[in-house]
Amino acid sequence: MSVLDAIGNTPMFELRRIVRPGSARVMVKLESANPTGSMKDRMARAAIESAEADGRLTPGGTVVEYTGGTTGISLAFICAAKGYNSRIVFSDAFSTEKELMMKALGAEITIVPSFGRGITEKLIKEMIEKARIISLRPKHWWSDQLNNRDAIKGYYPLGEEVWKQSDGRVNAFVHAVGTAHSIHGTTEALWEHNRDIQIVAVEPAESAVLSGHPAGAHNIEGIGIGFVPPLWEPDRVTQILTISTGEAKEMARRLAREEGIFAGTSSGANVVAALRVAQTLGSRATVVTIIVDSGLRYLSTDVFRL
Repeated sequence: MSVLDAIGNTPMFELRRIVRPGSARVMVKLESANPTGSMKDRMARAAIESAEADGRLTPGGTVVEYTGGTTGISLAFICAAKGYNSRIVFSDAFSTEKELMMKALGAEITIVPSFGRGITEKLIKEMIEKARIISLRPKHWWSDQLNNRDAIKGYYPLGEEVWKQSDGRVNAFVHAVGTAHSIHGTTEALWEHNRDIQIVAVEPAESAVLSGHPAGAHNIEGIGIGFVPPLWEPDRVTQILTISTGEAKEMARRLAREEGIFAGTSSGANVVAALRVAQTLGSRATVVTIIVDSGLRYLSTDVFRL
């Protein structure tokens, strides 16, 4: 056994107090129960172990990535457990807790300044380029999350867990899009069981590029990169819903107060969207969504400063 064996097999349970009467059952997968407190532990392990297997990452090597923090934390965690170094490109647009946690796990951080702490296409592309340049150094491997198909494999078990924990009674899966790996990997597993399951993607209303609107600045960390992700597969999505930063933050607060679930803003966006789908499907259906990470990562932001 190692600490990596604690990844996955997270609990799933039904929301009790915020679902409107007459709506579908809404179940949430508590991915904050993973070792670092987020679902990204799954993809980080899959990406690194694939790179180990084919020799792209060698003993004593350094993993490089650009990140809003959650992926960086998970990569730093896997690197610490396996004995690799990690170099993370980050920005002040994201929470201080994420930077501190990556440093605690041994990561070396490079900061790309934002404009007004907004998450924009320009910022993300500057971070990507900085990571690319760093990765040119000897024994440095760039995991390049947006283009890394191995990362998708880490979410196949998530889909299997959702199927089993819902007793095969899932009618819709609702999830926010960053790289798109988690929604596509989970869908792959779910559709192996039932191709009729609806897949609902979620993106920030202020930067709804998947819906064909212009990119803009928002503050839902971890999603909405301002351009269509390279590995985005629109044919694997039934519907796209847009959620504003304000709605996502308010739902994060409600989840804490009314359900005892301490989660971040992308989780808030997931639940807002899941509640909308639940109203549409009616009381005989089951909707599943993801609690992506813990609210502990957002205490320095305005989400919980009431």
